[in-house]
Amino acid sequence: MACIFCMIANNEIPGKVVYEDDLCTAFLDLSQTTLGHTLVVPKAHVENILEADPKLAGHLFEVVTKLSKQITTNLNAKGCNILSNAGVAADQSVMHFHIHIIPRYDENDGFKMSFVNNQDKYDLDEILDNVILAYDE
Repeated sequence: MACIFCMIANNEIPGKVVYEDDLCTAFLDLSQTTLGHTLVVPKAHVENILEADPKLAGHLFEVVTKLSKQITTNLNAKGCNILSNAGVAADQSVMHFHIHIIPRYDENDGFKMSFVNNQDKYDLDEILDNVILAYDE
């Protein structure tokens, strides 16, 4: 099955493109969760950030940083959410790495995220002991 984001990123089908370079494309999300909702995707098919090369992910986040400032300023937003879902359990619906830029206008703009406070449920020291941190330059 063809990947819709690959097809947009490689100009095989039209999209409302706001930015493009050799590695990525940014285009308006059809859903427009809020005014200006934009997706930044690599041109190469990568399923999600867990599969992405760190240099590619870094490039996408550089683009996201610049575009989020431009979108927020030009559309008079008061802030923005930057997010990427990785895997079905994280509600990833299109299995092509993408980063959402969701401009925010006020707390009643219809977009909601919620975080549950589980501080009494988990032991941070136990979690830390089980996390392997590795960084290769």
